[in-house]
Amino acid sequence: MRTFIATATMCLILLCSAPLSAQTRTRRSTPPKRRAPASSSLNQTKFNGVRLQLAGLNKDLTRFLYLYGRLSKDLELTGAQSESAEVASRSKAALLESVGAMRDRLDQLEGQFRFTRGLERQYQLLQGISRRADEAAQHVSANRYDRAGRVLLEVSNRLTDVLTEM
Repeated sequence: MRTFIATATMCLILLCSAPLSAQTRTRRSTPPKRRAPASSSLNQTKFNGVRLQLAGLNKDLTRFLYLYGRLSKDLELTGAQSESAEVASRSKAALLESVGAMRDRLDQLEGQFRFTRGLERQYQLLQGISRRADEAAQHVSANRYDRAGRVLLEVSNRLTDVLTEM
């Protein structure tokens, strides 16, 4: 059990520390709709780069949530057992570090949208996601793992909404 928790914790840390590239090919049965350019002040290449960065972060957050669910359940179970309290505290610290790393990435993305001309409408949708991730970290530190997971899921939903808008 201890090796599983240690392995899962390391996977979470590695997942959050190295951003993965976004999928470049979509799988659609219908041809994609043509959209008008985002803005005259934002060229299409930069717009696509920002969109791919947003998609990559959303994929990473989704993977993180998948691993987080399993690890949080294990932490809830081992936290109740007194002999594995040290393992649970190390796992919790690693989990807090991973949530913090995800919060930092969300904060960078939010700042990029805030200061890029032509993305004002998308920034309105993204505004506050890093604050929500910080709220999730507070829930983890208070051993409210389920609530933290729900908050992170809301963040992922908001990222998806912004991608749909773009």
